[in-house]
Amino acid sequence: MLRIVVTSGEPAGIGPDLCLKIAQRDWPCDLVFAADPNLLTERAQQLGIPATFSTYESGAPRMAARAGTLQVCSEKLTAAVEPGRLDTANARYVVRLLERALTGCVDGEFDAMVTAPVQKSVIADAGIPFMGHTEFLAEKTGAPLPVMMLVADRLRVALATTHLPLAKVSEALERDKLVRTIIVIDSDLRARFGFARPRILVCGLNPHAGESGHLGREEIDVISPAVADARARGIDAIGPVPADTAFSPRSLAGADVVLAMYHDQGLPVLKYAGFGTAVNVTLGLPIVRTSVDHGTALSLAGSGQADEGSLAAALEQAIALARNKQ
Repeated sequence: MLRIVVTSGEPAGIGPDLCLKIAQRDWPCDLVFAADPNLLTERAQQLGIPATFSTYESGAPRMAARAGTLQVCSEKLTAAVEPGRLDTANARYVVRLLERALTGCVDGEFDAMVTAPVQKSVIADAGIPFMGHTEFLAEKTGAPLPVMMLVADRLRVALATTHLPLAKVSEALERDKLVRTIIVIDSDLRARFGFARPRILVCGLNPHAGESGHLGREEIDVISPAVADARARGIDAIGPVPADTAFSPRSLAGADVVLAMYHDQGLPVLKYAGFGTAVNVTLGLPIVRTSVDHGTALSLAGSGQADEGSLAAALEQAIALARNKQ
């Protein structure tokens, strides 16, 4: 029986709402929610969601989760929460949720972690360096190169760079790092997703993949050599291909994953294809971690209108990946 932990994310956002909603169905795993139990109780009352809460004990026998019950790994808030209203006083609480879940995964207590959305800005405003889940988990586990990949049904999009200003993307693209990124994608798609030889479609950075250098040299100087290096290692990498045609049906028909050079090159297409049901998977970590494809949606917190589809899909994906890892 797998045991999976779900972090409830930013307390003023929709994370607690989503946790309560996905707990309204049975799950084929022992399910633990990392949260302040009082927060979940108050939000359940506000939303009119029937729920029974129990305190998580690490040594307890693993049992499949049953609808309407939440097993809570307790972390206490610093300040009272008003849905939709951010408070830097609770930023450290959000980080503690992640640290507790991560420690449990590294120690084998949990088989995977699923993360509800956090508000990066309020964590930064509290004076805590935090670029995002991907970077945080990589630093804490000593993973040399995490890779962010989103999955929507059969469409998979990985990123060569993540949360960077557009002006800094070009300088962040390095040949050796891009090769290592392709290696991580190939390795995890084999080990965790069951592909015998993944085909990786690598996008160019510039319009028309640089137009033979007339629209930029990144393809010539960095991306093409990296693809060649990866192919020399036996990896089925193709590119660089123009990003404006990489997502055409013909291109995607022969690809298992598209590697975009920056966040908004690949993710708008994926989110158009599957927003609300897509899953964020972090490759290159020693643990299984999945997450939602959206933010904290502060305006929806406590309203009952938040859609739990992406968190449910993230949990389903975590179960599948954890089984493959076993």
